[in-house]
Amino acid sequence: MSIRKRILITGASSGLGEQMARDFAAKGRDLALCARRTDRLDRLREELLAAHPGIKVSVRALDVNDHARVFEVFQAFRDDLGGLDRVVVNAGVGKGQPIGTGGFEANVQTAQTNFVAALAQCEAALEIFRLQQAGHLVVVSSMSAVRGMPRTMTTYAASKAGIAALAEGIRADLIGTPIKVSTVLPGYIASELSSRSAKMPLTVSTEKGVRAMVKAIEAERAQAKVPGWPWIPLGFVIRHVPLRFVAKMG
Repeated sequence: MSIRKRILITGASSGLGEQMARDFAAKGRDLALCARRTDRLDRLREELLAAHPGIKVSVRALDVNDHARVFEVFQAFRDDLGGLDRVVVNAGVGKGQPIGTGGFEANVQTAQTNFVAALAQCEAALEIFRLQQAGHLVVVSSMSAVRGMPRTMTTYAASKAGIAALAEGIRADLIGTPIKVSTVLPGYIASELSSRSAKMPLTVSTEKGVRAMVKAIEAERAQAKVPGWPWIPLGFVIRHVPLRFVAKMG
């Protein structure tokens, strides 16, 4: 398997995306990093270049809900690095309210950002990969995608299930080609997104969780639940227990 040297990560200014940038930089990868908060991206770029002076780091502002801008930024990053070997569709939000309780605006924002904007990112990445006849698309879903979830998790889980199905469909379309597609389903990993809600049991540190994510991404597995323990067996349990038990989660 050839090394994917040039990696684009969306939502790279904080949380899982920021830590993935650090981990890939430590492996000597060149990076294309985008997010809405350019001040944080600039600081991250300085940090990474100071720690790993042999790599290239390109940063750009991007709101993934500006779909035309997604295509522009991805193409600009391709030009910056002379191509893209891997695109990590990571940007997302975790807002949500129980359905029918007046929280439609939060729910629709979550659905648009986590699914429609992810579709735009996949489209932009695959346009580049098809021209190159090579590349690795990585879609960051969630363990919540394995089952419909209650309360504030309902729309979030549905959006993450949607992008998991999207990635699988793209993978089916590309069987027999040099383009690979991976879906990563993180369990409870500490991040700025998760810090806004009560800490869940089995939560691991950002560093440990992202280390497992990067290992799975580098292995280019079709689908990976991370960390593998306990989320591989738990995923099976969640998928098959009666819905009344699932209703106690979230």
